Parts: sequence; C-alpha cells; structure tokens
Amino acid sequence: MPSRRNAVMAITIDLSKLNYVFSEKPLLIGGKAMEYYGLRKAGADIDFVVSDYDHENLKQLYPNNVRNIYGDIGVCEFEFEIWNQICLFRYDFLKQNAIEKETYLVAGIDKLIFLKAIAMQNEKYMKDLRLLAKYATDIQYGKKKLP
Repeated sequence: MPSRRNAVMAITIDLSKLNYVFSEKPLLIGGKAMEYYGLRKAGADIDFVVSDYDHENLKQLYPNNVRNIYGDIGVCEFEFEIWNQICLFRYDFLKQNAIEKETYLVAGIDKLIFLKAIAMQNEKYMKDLRLLAKYATDIQYGKKKLP
C-alpha cells in the first residue's frame, strides 16, 4: 500500500452482488472511507448509510439480515452493513460535502470527524478521530489536498 497518509486510495466496491439498484448513491462511511482518504486500512465490512427509500427496499429484500443497534437499523448482507442512520443522523445530513464516485458517495472529512467524535469514548474511534484531525489540518495548511 502506498504511503497511506499521503494518498487517496483507489477503492473498488462491487454493489451489484446485492441485486438492487439504488435510487440514490449509498454513502460510504467507516473504515472503507478512512481507507479512501489513505488514513488506515479498512476491516472486513463495508459500511454505508442510504436513503430511507433504499433502506426500506433492502429490508424487504433481505429480511433475515436486519440488525438493530440502539435504533440504527442495518441490513447486513455479504460484506456490507447498510444503515438507515448512524447515531440517529440520517443520509441527507451525512451526505453533505460527500465525494461522488461512480456508484457511491464517500463521506466528507467533516462528517467523518463528526461521526468519530460522537463515538470517541471507544478507543478505536478516538484513534480514527486523531487521524482525521491531522488530515484536516494538513489540508487547511496546504500540506495535502482533498480528492
């Protein structure tokens, strides 16, 4: 892997295995979004937040793969975890400032910082928050550029 702190990563995500056509591009969050920005390698799962319409359709398509974590409802199929919201923050809010890719959006740095700050009591998310804060200040001071 190239210097992770200096390069945006080319990430290929094959959503076709879900056998579903999204009405709005799903929003990539979590580890894969961190990897996209070159901050760290992602784990095995790929987290998305989607519109209410898409989420309802996915729940119907995969009714046996629905999880509820404190009111955040996830459809977990293949390597994907597809959420209706994160910490009760929904798609329309979280997609602001996202980077558009061919088949999905990547959460903007500001929203990733926001999500990690909410969960910073967990050491993993605190580490991510530190990486994101450094990345954001490097952009601000011209040491890096947004993709």
